Order: sequence, then structure tokens, then C-alpha cells
Amino acid sequence: MSSNIDNFILLFKRVYNSFQILNIERGKNMEFLRMLEELRTPGGDAFFSTITILGEETFLIIAGLLFFWCIDKKQGYFILTVGFLGTIINQFLKLIFRIPRPWVQEPGFTIVESARAEAVGYSFPSGHTQSSVGVFGSIARVNKNKILRGLCIAVCVLVPLSRMYLGVHTPADVIVSLVIAAALILVLYPLVNKITEKAACMRLFFLCMSVLSGLFVIYVLNFPFPADIDMHNLESGIENAYKIFGCIVGLWVAYEADVRFVRFDTKAVWWSQILKLVLGLLLLLAIKSGLKSPLYALCNGNYLADGIRYFLIVIFAGYIWPLTFRFWSRLGQK
Repeated sequence: MSSNIDNFILLFKRVYNSFQILNIERGKNMEFLRMLEELRTPGGDAFFSTITILGEETFLIIAGLLFFWCIDKKQGYFILTVGFLGTIINQFLKLIFRIPRPWVQEPGFTIVESARAEAVGYSFPSGHTQSSVGVFGSIARVNKNKILRGLCIAVCVLVPLSRMYLGVHTPADVIVSLVIAAALILVLYPLVNKITEKAACMRLFFLCMSVLSGLFVIYVLNFPFPADIDMHNLESGIENAYKIFGCIVGLWVAYEADVRFVRFDTKAVWWSQILKLVLGLLLLLAIKSGLKSPLYALCNGNYLADGIRYFLIVIFAGYIWPLTFRFWSRLGQK
């Protein structure tokens, strides 16, 4: 087992070194960021600070549920799966490489301060890039509308650029994340599209994802990280490991409930769809924030609370709220 882990780490180190050969090693990374630093303006800061929000967790939730609740369950499963698996890979690589943020590498380097609050964890690879390209790239993949595809592709370019402009990520950080997200989209789209209607295949798929996310939790809790590891970054990795495990197990349970009991339909008139989406999201966000303190108190501050909280959030999104969809589909009918 130890030998396999060492080989896996060596593989990713070779991937990272390949980017050094392409002149995006640390020195070139910082040289490019310093160039962007000199180009900053108040207007540019405001624009890219707004654009970068599209790479946050909230937009993964909104985009995934928009498709899952209102457009097509199959496409919703695809978008959420790309997001969840991408998060596992991203967080794993962060803890393997443990590359500090640009302003830590170069203390004289400045960032746009509004971006600091969301720039948690290690730098490589970029979580915002992973999320934005995974979500909006997936939407572009499943949608044939040229205008919508163009907008999604624009977001896939602008969010990674915003992370470099704001000074919180290097070119290597965003390029690797972009490649990983694109690879997941290419691999998962035909797979999920093929197995969604086959319950046995979906169960095997969810089992594999649950095992993978469970192994990641075991990894972050038990791996002998070096003594000089940044504890704040390690705790961020542990928190995210529990969250993603809760999400994946919750999605599996919600799938089983839908197949056996609910079998919800996404169809409804346009204004009913808006009401369904907005009210559902408001309730979900209320659950997300409302459960945090009680669960942390119940779990004595352990990050297990985040796993339970995100499990319950996904159960609400995938099972409880869809129980109301027959009501929403009847609205507007004569």
C-alpha cells in the first residue's frame, strides 16, 4: 500500500514538473503575477472580484440544482458528479503538494484584499477554477444553445484569470485545475448519460464514489503529514473531506429514495419553475446555515458535523423538496 501511494505521489510530481519544463515554474509564475499586479485598477479589481464569485461553492449548488430540479435530472447528476469528484481530486492534490499561496512565497507581493477571505487552504491547484470550469463547462457540454455555450466558456476563461489577477493563484494552479475539470467532463458525460436509467449501474457508481470519498476522509485523518504542515490548511482539507463525503452519500440515499418512492418530474410552467427554484434554494441555504452551530455543539466541534450537515442538505435537495414537485407542476394548469 505504501509503495502504491509513493508511486501515485511520484506520478503527480512528474505532472507538476512538466509544467516547470513549460516555463511556468515558480519564478515564471510570480513574474506573471507581478505583471498582472502592475495592471490592476479599481475598475479591474471590482470586475474580477465579482467574476471570481462564480467559482464559489454556492454557484455549484445553484447550477446543479437548477438542472436537477427544473431541467433534467440526468444532467443534474452529471453536473453534481463533476463537482464532487473534482473537489476530492483538488483537495487531495492540495495536501499532497502543500504549495503556499503566492503572497506567502513572495512576501512583498500584494493581492486584492477582497479576495483574501475566500483564499483558504493551499494554493495548488485552484479550487475556484476547478469548480467554475467543472460547473460551467458541464453546462456547455449538455446544452446546444450557442449563446449559452459561449457564455459558459467565457466564465471558464474569466474565473481562472480572475484568480491570477487577484493574486491568490499562480498560472500552474489554474492550468492544472482547468485540465482536471475538462478531463472529468469528457470522461463522466458519456458514463453518467449511459448509466442514469440503469439502477444497478448507478448504485455501483455511487458505491465507487462513496468509497473514494471515504478513503479521502481516512487519508486526511491518518496520513503522517510532516510536522511543518500548516495546520490551518490541514484543517481546511479535513473539513472539505467530511463535506464531500456527506454530499456523495446523501446523493446516493436521495437517488434510492427517488427511484423507489418519489420519481419526481422536473416539468412545470416557467414562473412555477422560478418559484420552485428560489423557494427551494432559500430553504436549503437556511438549513445549511441553521444546522451549523447545533451540529458542531452536538459533535463537540468535530468536523464530522460538516459531513452530517452536508448529508442532510443533499437529502433535502434530492428527496424532501422534490416531494413538492407535483404541486409545482400543477400550478398554471387549467
